[in-house]
Amino acid sequence: MEKNKTHYRERVKFTLKMKKDYTLLIPEMAPLHFRLIEPILSRQGFKIALMGAEGPEVLQKGLKYVHNDICYPALLITGQMLTAMESGGYDPDKVAMVITQSGGGCRDSNYINLMRKAFEKAGYPNVPFISANIWGLEFNSGINLTPRTLLMALAGMIYGDMIMIVSNQVRPYEVNSGDTEAMIDRWIERLTASFQKGRGFMPKAIERNLQAIGADFAAIPVKKVPKVRVALIGELFLKYSPPGNNHLEEFLAEQDCEVFMPSMLGFGVYKTNGALEDLRLYGGKPLKKLVMKIVMQFLFKVEDLLIRNIESFDCFTAPERVNTLKKRAEGVIGIGNSMGEGWYLAAEMLELADHGYENIVCVQPFGCLPCHVSIKGMMNKVRRIDPRVNAVDIEYDPGATKVNQENRIKLMLAVAKENLN
Repeated sequence: MEKNKTHYRERVKFTLKMKKDYTLLIPEMAPLHFRLIEPILSRQGFKIALMGAEGPEVLQKGLKYVHNDICYPALLITGQMLTAMESGGYDPDKVAMVITQSGGGCRDSNYINLMRKAFEKAGYPNVPFISANIWGLEFNSGINLTPRTLLMALAGMIYGDMIMIVSNQVRPYEVNSGDTEAMIDRWIERLTASFQKGRGFMPKAIERNLQAIGADFAAIPVKKVPKVRVALIGELFLKYSPPGNNHLEEFLAEQDCEVFMPSMLGFGVYKTNGALEDLRLYGGKPLKKLVMKIVMQFLFKVEDLLIRNIESFDCFTAPERVNTLKKRAEGVIGIGNSMGEGWYLAAEMLELADHGYENIVCVQPFGCLPCHVSIKGMMNKVRRIDPRVNAVDIEYDPGATKVNQENRIKLMLAVAKENLN
């Protein structure tokens, strides 16, 4: 009797031939940043479409094809992908999906295979899934990004962080409603035009533009009145994605709060630093250590470029450098702990409290055990070190209602308003 054989389907690769006709569907994690990065990728010949679908029906599509114990962002993104496929806006035979693979201990590295299986079950077995990672986990010949394009994308992230951080500190106090949004649109148009001409991504040009961005936002007429200042920290996707966090920034704005969002660049520096710490603690090839040290030195310079240009304006609060944050984590958690945002969460909470953002919302997805362990294990210790910290951790999953999440945040804000008065 012949034994049952398991059939392993070989993944569909995104080839150079596909580049001309295929549309790359990308989850819209950080809308402001992606408005800058999208034209950079389009300039190199890619057709880009951002997926921002949300709502119960999107989650149900995800739940239909993937198990409900996977990380909430993965479930939401799967639903967004299937919604895009069924929308009629794209040729199912001419689309490819882009998803991150973070490497390390995060289950995010395995979701790409779960999504491939989900698409096979849904009747789309030939859709290529492209892994966005820096660890060489998967290769697709059609993703032929040049060093110039990668530098432009990095510049786009720096500009996105600058605009996000300074605009969030101006918008709640603007005298003329809409001035801040108009300035954001003006700068995105200006930077996009610059990228289309192949400019604006070298250090001197970035420095000039960052100074000009800071000056323009600092010149917006404001009326400074006492407001509750709230910082958002936690899992990367949920922190920045409006569909992921149920439009948390908008909700806090409705509550008359000033919101501080940490930089995406800072998280990238932290993650790269974590890889170097792993090599230091557990060993590794000398060449890999050397390469990682060179990469870290480069990232430290890029990080400094952003932060010192924010610091040059007295009216803006800048995020701290990763090496400074590492010192804040001492005595709270080991620097080698990088799972579930690791030591970065504790250090951020202590940093933010020192800069006037002691009211903190920490977002975490259902299914991310490292995030749960990290935030639950560190929050009480952080509060003992700095009693000013008024933090709440909010869990996001298909069964959690927006009303319940907002009510828990309102309890935190009630304490914040008492302290403010």
